[in-house]
This record gives sequence, C-alpha cells and structure tokens, in this order.
Amino acid sequence: MGKFKEFDIFVIGTGAAGKSVANNCAEAGLKIAIADNREFGGTCANRGCDPKKVLIGLTEIIDRAEKMKGKGIAEMPKFSWEDLMAYKDTFVNGVPAATENALEKAGIELYHQSPKFLDKDTLSVEGKTVKAKKIVIATGQKPLELKIPGREYPINSDDFLELKQLPESMIFIGAGYIGMEFAHLAARFGVKVTIIEFAPRALTNFDEELVKFLQEASEVLGIKFIFNSEVVRIEKLSKNFRVIANQKGKTISIDAAIVVNTAGRIPSIDDLDLEIGKVEFSKKGISVNQYLQSITNKKVYACGDASNSKGLALSPLTSLEARIVSANLLHPNEPEKVEYPPQASAVFTLPNLAMVGFLEEEAKEQGLDFTIKQNKMPTWFNAKRINESFYAFKTLVDNKTGLILGAHLLGPEASEVINLFSLAMSEKIPAKNLKNLIFTYPAWGNDIKGMV
Repeated sequence: MGKFKEFDIFVIGTGAAGKSVANNCAEAGLKIAIADNREFGGTCANRGCDPKKVLIGLTEIIDRAEKMKGKGIAEMPKFSWEDLMAYKDTFVNGVPAATENALEKAGIELYHQSPKFLDKDTLSVEGKTVKAKKIVIATGQKPLELKIPGREYPINSDDFLELKQLPESMIFIGAGYIGMEFAHLAARFGVKVTIIEFAPRALTNFDEELVKFLQEASEVLGIKFIFNSEVVRIEKLSKNFRVIANQKGKTISIDAAIVVNTAGRIPSIDDLDLEIGKVEFSKKGISVNQYLQSITNKKVYACGDASNSKGLALSPLTSLEARIVSANLLHPNEPEKVEYPPQASAVFTLPNLAMVGFLEEEAKEQGLDFTIKQNKMPTWFNAKRINESFYAFKTLVDNKTGLILGAHLLGPEASEVINLFSLAMSEKIPAKNLKNLIFTYPAWGNDIKGMV
C-alpha cells in the first residue's frame, strides 16, 4: 500500500466557518486541506443570506413606495425580476473562484468532493486516502427533503434564488424563516402566495403575539396561510402542481404553478460516514463538548450549522465557533470553552421580526421575576412618517437586577434595532440606564427608550 497524504488539519466545508478555521491554521504554518462537494464559499454567500438580502433590497423600495402612494409617490416604480436577478448574480457569481484563489494563495490544498471517514483520522476523498491529525466538520445545513409522494416536484430555496421569472402562483410548504421571507419576496412581485404549515402558527421560535401581528401584515400583502396541515402528496397537473394536505382529518388541496419546499434545514452530514469515524451525531448535528470537540472522537471538531452546539444556526455564530475551534487546534494545551453572548436573530420579512434573549414562556419556565412591557406603536413618529401600520414590541426586564432578559420587535428596522438590545444585554446595561442615553432623533434606535 502506497504512502497516504498526511495533513495537520483537514477541514470539510468552505463556508464562513470552514474557511476561517483553514486560514487561521494555515497562517500558523500548519499543513491544511479543505474539501467541499458544492461550489466553494458556502451557503450564506452563494445561496443564502447575501443573495436573499439583495432581492429584499428591491422589495423594500416597492413596500415604501406602496405606503407613500398619494403622499408623494404619484405612480408606482416599474420593476423587473430579470434585472434584479442579474444584479444578484454580480454578488454571487464570483464567490466560488475568489474563495478558491484565496485558499490556494494561503497554501491550502483543495478537494472538490465530500470526504468519507475510513477510520478515526483517515478520509477517502476524490478516490485518494488521506490522513489528518485533526478533522474539522463545517458542512453547514441543507434543505430537509419531504418524505412524501411527489417529493421531486417542489423546488427549494437554492432553486428559488435562481428563478428566471416568477410564476403567477406559488405554494410554500413551511412557515419558518425561509418560507416567510421568500413568501414576502414573491408576494411583493405580484405572485399569489399560499403557505401551508404543519404547526398551528408561523415562526414557532418567535414571540407568538408578534408573529400573529406579522401574519396580519402578510395577509394584507395577499399571503394566505393554512395551518395545522400535513402535506401528504404533491401531484403534477398539465400546467400546475397540486398539493394535497390533511388538516385535522379533513383533506384539502391547492394548485399553484410552483411549489417551494421550505420545511426546514438539517445538518449536511449524511455523506460523511460518521459512524465509521466514530463521530457521534443526532438530527441536530455533530455532538460536541464545550470545546466544540466531538464527544466520541477527540480528533474531530465541528463548528457552524453542522454542530449540535448551543449556538443558533445563524451566520454570525459560525464566526464565533470557528474562532474557538481555531484556538483549540492551535493551542490544545490551553483549550478555550465556547461562550455565547446574547444571540439576536431576525426574519427579513417586511416589516422585520427580530428577537434576542428569552421568550416570555422561557423566562416563566426559568422561574424569573420579570416585568413585561409591550405595545403596538403605529402612532409613534417613525411609523407615522412612512405610513407603517405594523410596528410593535415586547420587552422582558428582570425585577431584581433591572437587566433586559428578552426583546422582541416587529417593525421596518427591527433587524437593526435589535442589535442595540443585544449590545445592552451583552454589556449588562440596566434598562433605566438605556433610557438615559442620548441617541439621534428621530431615528429608529431612539425608540428603544420607550420600549423598556
């Protein structure tokens, strides 16, 4: 048997987490390899947050123009999906080549295939066998496949971002982040949108009352919701597709030109043969300890969306986890534990929905003594000046410490304003101190003083 190629560290996945670990370790002079079975650069830059936000940029203009009709807007601007998609491509088309060039420049060896474990520290990739002192799994997530007849008919979020033109009607299966954001995108371009959701409501990890308010805003936009419904099969008709679902024992069916599977995402780890590598995992990802090290194979680390850590599956968390993994690979004798600051998250619907910290029910379960402040504020100046009806908040403040336990926002700039709450929570700034800060007025951020 010939000699295997050996590396200090083999990284699987070229998104923000994998790329960061590979670069950090290469900079320290280690021999590094990195592999990906898709285009280099990961989900966020190629087919996730970045291209999605470019598309949402135009819908923000449509939304503002719609609300200002007769208040300065005499006629609606004309828009073109085709032109918008061409503009979006300018952001993503160069990502894979730029990522590969940067990694090669750093002296990292590249592989274009998903490796498989042959034992605890040996991988098979591109028909070659390689050994590594340490292996880092940073493979991210992928769309969850629907296990129903007709599963081959729906497109997923990747495909949505490549649509050459929009159809007249669309059905989204799943009312999570992606389903809600893409439904809003499509509806603002005049698509007739229906969302079918298994749960009794949308966005189950966000505050129920604000989600209800967002649902109202979505219905004003023309989006139709069907809850408590399990999709049982999808059929192809001559022109459209038919989605058949079971709603509390009743059969319902809806037709549309395109069906989109937005039923959720799962760790992209099935191709790795983890059992052979003695790497324990669950449907939430690689089982890791507080050092982001596999609990069953000490040669393996996992970071980003593929790890079953306390970090949410959000892009900013991948950078934090990548930093910890890099530190622990480079300084194994002084391992660093991962500690998560308050994790803010946002749904880029219009209006945005955003949160940080505890939900009301979580704070109650923890037995915390807190005061809730909540309000709908369409009469606040910032909402009135742009004719926005949907603006609301809920905050939870600890009665003993005066610290903010949780903040939940619905509004045009909620995804930005939530960062001020995140900062206040991270730096342990009491609510009363926030009220005394001097912010610019009239800016959205200044409104937080009325929310605590």
